[in-house]
Amino acid sequence: MTDTRTPSAPLGPPAPLAAEPPQLTRLTFHGPLSGHRAGRLVERLARTGPATVLDIGCGWGELMLRVLEAVPGATGVGVDLKAGDLARGRRAAEERGLAGRVRFLEESATGTSRGPADLVLCVGSSQALTTVEPPGLVVEALRALRGLVTDGGRVLLGEGFWQRPPAEAELAGMWPGARATDHYDLGTLLDLTVEAGFRPEWTETADAGEWEEFESAYQADTEVWLAEHPDHPRAAETRERLDRHRAQWMSYRGVLGLAYLTLVPAR
Repeated sequence: MTDTRTPSAPLGPPAPLAAEPPQLTRLTFHGPLSGHRAGRLVERLARTGPATVLDIGCGWGELMLRVLEAVPGATGVGVDLKAGDLARGRRAAEERGLAGRVRFLEESATGTSRGPADLVLCVGSSQALTTVEPPGLVVEALRALRGLVTDGGRVLLGEGFWQRPPAEAELAGMWPGARATDHYDLGTLLDLTVEAGFRPEWTETADAGEWEEFESAYQADTEVWLAEHPDHPRAAETRERLDRHRAQWMSYRGVLGLAYLTLVPAR
């Protein structure tokens, strides 16, 4: 086709860049937690009738919001440092008519004075409660949790554990600096909860399907975006990040577990 534009014709503004990679839009929970398991957890926790709920490292607080829906009149406080996740939680609370019963606070949980609460949720967030590094991290986090829950209340602890001892090659492929001392086995983890002043009311662990759903959903939107925008200025860094995370997952797949422990404070 012949170009009929004159030399002086304006070319117009440059075409806008394709949208940025989406972030975590396919995740309901920020961890290997199915809707079915979440429903059972909420039902069990709601039976204790908590009036106050504290969510440590809450992210967008989906589990906390479900507890509040199940316990009319209960109020909740979620603490996290990620403003984007907190904003998502506030939007969800507004949409579900819970905005007047929950606060999402951008602040550190280390040394927090937000307790005591009748129900404390700490799912994958023990590191938010202490500056201590593994292996002492869990012990210090449990000590902090014991001070944040009321007598007769409950703590839901979601904590990583080794399903089996990791091989050196597996550790080398996990997160940077991964060590065998980063986690305990499940039996030792349970012993530590007892030593910290709890009794384990219920013990369950994420299954392979929950891990696969979480890890797939964690990257799915961005994988699709990358396939559709291979020449985007951010494509190379996005590809490297996705490939690195997938390789790490393959290294801890079947080795790293996540326990959901419902803990009762011992009197």
